Amino acid sequence: MVYARDDTDDEPSVTVRCQDNSSVGVTFRDRFSLDADSVHYAVELWAPGLTARVDEVVAWNRGSGLVPFLEGLAADYRGWDEERSWQSDDRDLAVSAVFRSGGYVGLSWAIRSWPKRAGGWSASVTTWVEAGEQLASLAAEIRHFLLMRAVHEGG
Repeated sequence: MVYARDDTDDEPSVTVRCQDNSSVGVTFRDRFSLDADSVHYAVELWAPGLTARVDEVVAWNRGSGLVPFLEGLAADYRGWDEERSWQSDDRDLAVSAVFRSGGYVGLSWAIRSWPKRAGGWSASVTTWVEAGEQLASLAAEIRHFLLMRAVHEGG
């Protein structure tokens, strides 16, 4: 499986593994809400020689976030020509997508620490998933993760 919700440690998370190389992936975890307007979560990237994490990515409940971006990609499962991209309001998480012949989508996940200050860092990995059902399932899993009632309110 390319991605799955992983509740083995009683903390909800979503993991995206690259179909071409399972040692490359992304995990969404440590979700919490401070108010009804937003959800905060951590994003971890890993690949051979790389482990990176950014805390407190914010998803606002405005309908223009990561989930609609992924759902739009899944709806275009027959392909597209140019790179498509999305980034969080704080620019600490960005995703770009390219369509590859054979029905696969390359999702490049980039995270940045302190994106508005000097001295920060960035890291990125690319995961490949099937354009149809796998990408639609990924969007649904992330939607479920972001809409779940936080396990520990306020942190």
